[in-house]
Amino acid sequence: MVDRYQKLTSSGPGAFLAKRLGLPRPEVLERHRPGRPVLSGPVVVEGADGGRMTEPLRAVVASLPSAERAAGGSGDSPAALVFDATGITDSTGLRALHAFFHPRVRSLAPCGRVVVVGTPPELARDAREAAAQRALEGFVRSVGKELRRGATAHLLLVAPGAEGAVESTVRFALSARSAYVSGQVVRVAEPVGPVAVPADWERPLDGKVAVVTGAARGIGEVVAETLARDGATVVCLDVPGQAEELRAVAERIGGDALPLDVTADDAGDTLVGHLREHHGGLDVMVHNAGITRDRTLGRMDADRWDAVVAVNLTAVERLTERLLEADDSGGSVLREGGRIVCTSSMSGIAGNVGQTNYAASKAGLIGLVQALAPTVAERGITVNAVAPGFIETRMTAAIPLFVREAGRRMNSLGQGGQPVDVAEAVAWFASPGSGGINGQVLRVCGQSLLGA
Repeated sequence: MVDRYQKLTSSGPGAFLAKRLGLPRPEVLERHRPGRPVLSGPVVVEGADGGRMTEPLRAVVASLPSAERAAGGSGDSPAALVFDATGITDSTGLRALHAFFHPRVRSLAPCGRVVVVGTPPELARDAREAAAQRALEGFVRSVGKELRRGATAHLLLVAPGAEGAVESTVRFALSARSAYVSGQVVRVAEPVGPVAVPADWERPLDGKVAVVTGAARGIGEVVAETLARDGATVVCLDVPGQAEELRAVAERIGGDALPLDVTADDAGDTLVGHLREHHGGLDVMVHNAGITRDRTLGRMDADRWDAVVAVNLTAVERLTERLLEADDSGGSVLREGGRIVCTSSMSGIAGNVGQTNYAASKAGLIGLVQALAPTVAERGITVNAVAPGFIETRMTAAIPLFVREAGRRMNSLGQGGQPVDVAEAVAWFASPGSGGINGQVLRVCGQSLLGA
């Protein structure tokens, strides 16, 4: 769907008019293209005294192909400003944030990145350090709202002992893959399984098998395309009524199609049987299928409530349980090192008028992810969720004009996201290198003004 306002203000006459009238001018965001370097300009990496992440961060940046780099100094239009705040142990040390960013932040390149790395406050050595590390969140969320020209901000909280597990996350945060993610907090813990560094970061899913539900169109279709781009063999799953469209998607990406109603009593058995017979197992499960049946609560009949909860939440619970069940050999179809990714929503975080059923189901997915995380970690499996905000799809195209424009503009980037923005976040969660990310919910919302 075309954002006509953004298109207008990106043109010469439109940009001139918007500037004269003081209107916002949403930046055309840089998004990942295969073969493109992670960074398009110099990166400044520094840290507070005593920080434990400065050298690991410099090592990751130095490994990025075809990128200009700077170990220090302000540089000209840096593509990224990276600061290790793990050495800040009390409130007075927060002055280091100002000292680093104040002289540099206004020179950040369009679509640049601010990345701050800290320690999870709950793992701090005392109350003063916990306060200082918690302060980083307020700092980064505020910076994200101040940045202009498509730049974004990220806070990575790295647990002691997880220093060697940050590369996948740092690459995601610095790259165009995170174009519509800003002001978010990502916790990196020690990997739940062996540290797995992809042989090729452009194709981290080579040799992996993935399932994407709701893959016939919309976000699910783009998720399937993105996982295939990253090397996975994708089983595209959707309702039998979408079988023709589903087969077209599967054929285009070199996967296979499985028309299946996820709410059917035998859906889990059918899926497991298909995976064992045709693929030998599963590595990545993406629960993307979802429906809406909107009405305010007083006007919502029970059928609308039941249908949404059945597809969006109950089916996810049942399929996941079945995928994790042990077979006769003692193992499950979802292999060790597997990844489960659920598609929640900003509605599940902030609520939405007319969506009590939908918001309840999407909030329930967050609860499911958080409850499953420690259990599946024992088997080297991670489970996470993405929570999209306003994404340009056929569904949002049907929203009334003024409501649609409000949804687009009420975020720090001043525009709606694209389905590929959600897909890139799913692909990051799915990567073998993301074993330190578990039980988390990533908002893909341009730092929406709604919710936390």
